Amino acid sequence: MQTAVVGASGYAGSELVRLIADHPYLSLVLMTGESAAGKSVASHVPSLAGRFPTEVYGSTEDVFASHAEVVFLALPHGASQSLVPRLLEQGRVVIDLGADYRIKDPVEYEAWYGHAHANPELLKTAVYGLVERHRSELRDAQLVAAPGCYPTATALALAPFIDRDVIDTTGIVVNALSGVSGAGRTPSDRLHFPRLHGNAEAYGLVGHRHTIEMQQELGAELLFTPHLVPVSRGMLVTAYARMKMDITTEVALETLREAYADDPFVVVTPNPPSLKDAVGSNLCFVSATVDPRTGWLIAMSSLDNLGKGAASQAVQAANVALGFDESAGLSRIGIAP
Repeated sequence: MQTAVVGASGYAGSELVRLIADHPYLSLVLMTGESAAGKSVASHVPSLAGRFPTEVYGSTEDVFASHAEVVFLALPHGASQSLVPRLLEQGRVVIDLGADYRIKDPVEYEAWYGHAHANPELLKTAVYGLVERHRSELRDAQLVAAPGCYPTATALALAPFIDRDVIDTTGIVVNALSGVSGAGRTPSDRLHFPRLHGNAEAYGLVGHRHTIEMQQELGAELLFTPHLVPVSRGMLVTAYARMKMDITTEVALETLREAYADDPFVVVTPNPPSLKDAVGSNLCFVSATVDPRTGWLIAMSSLDNLGKGAASQAVQAANVALGFDESAGLSRIGIAP
């Protein structure tokens, strides 16, 4: 199917281009990048030069005149709202990697994002693109809202225990570490090498916008603290929840194994996952440990914030929506060392 990537010049967009270039059923016919329009792909992202030696980025408006049947949007927050209704009217399948269509309640959207949604009626029809939890809803979906990296890692770690009433749904604490590529390609003082190197810092305390997305997906109240660490890509989540029943660590692990028995991209491990385990793949590693002394469950996960947290997750959701093999074009092998 003919495919376009809008916002292809950013980190998530470039990763989409890399994945779609070798996808067995998707054919890339357009790459746009508003700030890079007219610039060659090879000069902007040299890692793509071998596959796209002469192609140049188009402008966003080019997508409406293209023959793309599938459109991936990898844009800053707010930018998709003016594009999605027009693309849907043209009959395109839209996979939005941004946050514009993830929140179902327009009141909650306005409260967390600071402005009213331009087309709130589409919030109810968009399908949340976390395949492991919404596979049946995604089939034949025309508008997919691909989840954020933090909500993906958090939901996959905690959801099996909430679904089975193992833990309290209030007072959950989530601490997360993310590689700096999650902040996007735009330079900033916070991402300046002398400040970032050898450093680590918390940000978005109390009011990080991914909090409402996690709470919506899990049906739980949680306190979320993200941390920026000086690595290019990767994510590690450690979540703490009070147990409602006495279980052992082995039972907790078995709960995860049963929940993800049919999910090709979730790996359950008895050992705490590391930040690098999933880098370069669409994998999410999950694990859990019980502390009988305090009555707390510790749920952990790791993924590639540009992979399962963004681009490869969007491709996985598109595969399901379009009726392809869920694993088409995606890797279940990380990069090591």
